[in-house]
Amino acid sequence: MVEALRNPRLHGFGTTIFSEMSALAQKTNAVNLGQGFPDTDGPAELAEVAANAVLNGPNQYPPLPGQPGLRAAVAEHQERFYGLTYDPDTEVLITAGATEAIAGSMFALCDHGDEVVTFEPSYDSYSASIAMAGAIKKPVLLDAPSYPLDINAFRAAVTDKTRVILLNTPHNPTGKVFTRDELSQIAEVAIEHDLVVVSDDVYQHMVFDGEHIPIAALPGMRERTISIGSAGKTFSFTGWKVGWVTAPAELRNAVMTAKQFLTFVNAAPLQPAVEVGLRLGDEYFDGLRDDLLAKRDRLSEGLQAAGFDVLHTQGTYFLTCDIRGVAQRNNLPDTSIEFCLALPEAAGVVAVPSEVFYTTKEAGRHLVRFAFCKKDEVLDEAIRRLAVLA
Repeated sequence: MVEALRNPRLHGFGTTIFSEMSALAQKTNAVNLGQGFPDTDGPAELAEVAANAVLNGPNQYPPLPGQPGLRAAVAEHQERFYGLTYDPDTEVLITAGATEAIAGSMFALCDHGDEVVTFEPSYDSYSASIAMAGAIKKPVLLDAPSYPLDINAFRAAVTDKTRVILLNTPHNPTGKVFTRDELSQIAEVAIEHDLVVVSDDVYQHMVFDGEHIPIAALPGMRERTISIGSAGKTFSFTGWKVGWVTAPAELRNAVMTAKQFLTFVNAAPLQPAVEVGLRLGDEYFDGLRDDLLAKRDRLSEGLQAAGFDVLHTQGTYFLTCDIRGVAQRNNLPDTSIEFCLALPEAAGVVAVPSEVFYTTKEAGRHLVRFAFCKKDEVLDEAIRRLAVLA
């Protein structure tokens, strides 16, 4: 009876694969390189600001758009790094993480039957948010191993029902950083068809090759782009669930209307801490990138030594591998879900099956994703365990 009462739009959306694989890691005492969260907290000075705020306030409802100080810091951040200017009073919104910002954008912009063009593989909340808004996902495949934009496929996906282009760069799970040329082609289509771009930029400070170019910075795009950021990703406090939107006032207000009836407001004592974080010096942001780059290379070398075919990642904190060779040599399943279920027993490590990020499952059937945002000793232990597969 309970199943019968479920909203049919949510059919097929059970417990996320990240929760399932983390539970498997705990059950098997495996090293968890599946769910993408750091195993160390971010800057102590931010934690101290948050702790002081919990003890002394603010602890009551903040303003609906977010505390003025944090909104000002978000606007300063966008101008400092990307030359984008936003009015903190009318064009910035603080959200309960980037996930709420994405969902709020879909609810605000989409009606039943509208289409949202995405790039696959894609983060699983995209599909759920689009479905809950009553819209239809139109995926454009990014082909492994280099994941280039197929502009013809992209243009073919856009119809007179298209309402939104949902972009993610740097891209989870592939680690792709969209080039200026690719972004210009996306922008050209958006302008031609008068579309809104929702740009998930949460990994913007984790770029190892190339540069992060916000699509909002391209000609004609600021007025049609909702840009999304994340304190959880940028400062390694994923449990705080503080994100933000920068957008023209009309679009910001649309997302804020949806947010008002989702969480209303969030994280009052944490917002002053994120404000401090966004104003940290360049050494913090450079250090974050350099530290993750070293971790990427550390895990990549270990995976290659274990026999995995490692695909190059330009950004984020994820590595994708083709498992077919290592699976064949070790008599393991060569499809990603079955491989990831067998890996804890075979090598004491948990990864995430990439096929869950695809609508056309075959495209990701032989790919798995590892997270490298872990302590060096954790990565080294995972590498030591995986060596049994070599």
